[in-house]
Amino acid sequence: MFVVTGAGRGIGLELTAQWLARGDRVLATYRDDGGKARLEALGAAGGELRLARLDVRDAGSVAALAAELDGTPVDVLVNNAGVMGTSAPSLPAMDYDEWLETFVVNVQGPYRVTTALLPSLRAGARPRVVTLSSIMGCLHRQSPGHYAYRSSKAALNKVMQLLAKDLAPLGIVACPVHPGWVQTDMGGPGAELPVREAVAGLVALIDRLTPDHAGRFWQWDGTELAW
Repeated sequence: MFVVTGAGRGIGLELTAQWLARGDRVLATYRDDGGKARLEALGAAGGELRLARLDVRDAGSVAALAAELDGTPVDVLVNNAGVMGTSAPSLPAMDYDEWLETFVVNVQGPYRVTTALLPSLRAGARPRVVTLSSIMGCLHRQSPGHYAYRSSKAALNKVMQLLAKDLAPLGIVACPVHPGWVQTDMGGPGAELPVREAVAGLVALIDRLTPDHAGRFWQWDGTELAW
């Protein structure tokens, strides 16, 4: 089974659609009724679709997902749920509560979900944990602005690097992946990549992940990225 968080729109929705189209079993999570409706509109295609409401900020919600799976083998977990967070209009003007919220969703969320689903991942045939990050969090880049988002993705990369070390003895491959600048609600209509193209690349990358890929930073097209 493949589990996709934040699957109600954008990359998560397209991942679900492409996996269903080739006959895979997918548990797709959503946060609101709009996301649920978009997932239901996909139908099962040639695969099997299960839906679950999930808020990665909430420990009880994550525990409920783990209880619903109840050890069902999971071959792929995609931590896709994330937020852009605040962008301060001027240097001292920062919404600190929103900045903290960005960290809760983008950093703690993937860690919380991954660790909660460990029994299912350990039961998987070839378990892989892929967490969507961004090159905007790379420390060698000098682009300005987006403090909340950039800092959360930098922290996420480190968390995933650490998790990869801890999960390797359990046979679980974990790595962060940059999906590209994608034409989604977050990326905007002027982004470089159509969502279908970016997700096709992600699907191909996830298919070929091996223990050698663990703890390294990858781009949607299989290119390794510097931290």
